[in-house]
Amino acid sequence: METRELRYFVAVAEELHFGRAAERLGMAQPPLSRAVRQLERRLGATLFDRNSRGVTLTEAGAVLLREGRAALDAVDAAERRTRRAANGPAGLVLVAKAGASSELLPKLLDAYAAEPGAVPVDVLLCGVGQQEGLLRDGRADVGLLHLPFDSAAGLDVERLTTEGQVAILPAGHPLTGRRTLTMAEVAAIPGMPMPRWPGRDGTYPDGPGPEVRDHAQLLQLIGLGRAAAVLPESCRPMLGPDLATVPVPDAPRVTTVIAWPPHSRSLALAGLIRTATRL
Repeated sequence: METRELRYFVAVAEELHFGRAAERLGMAQPPLSRAVRQLERRLGATLFDRNSRGVTLTEAGAVLLREGRAALDAVDAAERRTRRAANGPAGLVLVAKAGASSELLPKLLDAYAAEPGAVPVDVLLCGVGQQEGLLRDGRADVGLLHLPFDSAAGLDVERLTTEGQVAILPAGHPLTGRRTLTMAEVAAIPGMPMPRWPGRDGTYPDGPGPEVRDHAQLLQLIGLGRAAAVLPESCRPMLGPDLATVPVPDAPRVTTVIAWPPHSRSLALAGLIRTATRL
């Protein structure tokens, strides 16, 4: 298969509409339809069910979508890493979620910089759930992920820390006097719904809570009494005096891992990972 064909197929599989996929690809619909039919003939498999109600993926199509995305990410990653290598001495790009790992990240960077043979580390701060994609397509070499919120499927990982979670409330709220809260109690606070985070496709789930993009936006909404949230205990140092925390024992425990693509052979990356696990 050609990468061009894979990109055509992935566009149709994600849009589930040949017209929208053609518009996204900047091409006419007839040649796109012909290319997909040719791909199906070559594979000997029907990738889409087409009927009057629309287009759906077959089981074979779902497999090719998963594998095709991985293949295209690998091609993009190879191109990006090659360009970076051609532009000068190779450093590392570390991706982390903005507002998370606020204590661990500076400690890791300082400890690694003191190691013999350390290379420069650029920090790429991203939105919720974006670390995995940045690692797969070559824009980042290594990342800090938080399980179970982030996906590390197909990546190599080392576990760094595991912690509980706390409810974040406005200072002075009546519930801040409690020793603990349950997830159900936090979700039922009148007038302070839990936030809605975007999924991996960038869309927000339905619900009453405010749509949030990052921790700074969320914390301001909580301070205004417009939302409540449950976050890892390590968020405490970044909270201002207008916010308070209460432990939530029944919330899922959060594990921070350092993750990287499994095919990496970088000695500098190996050194950074050793430093992280030591910390």
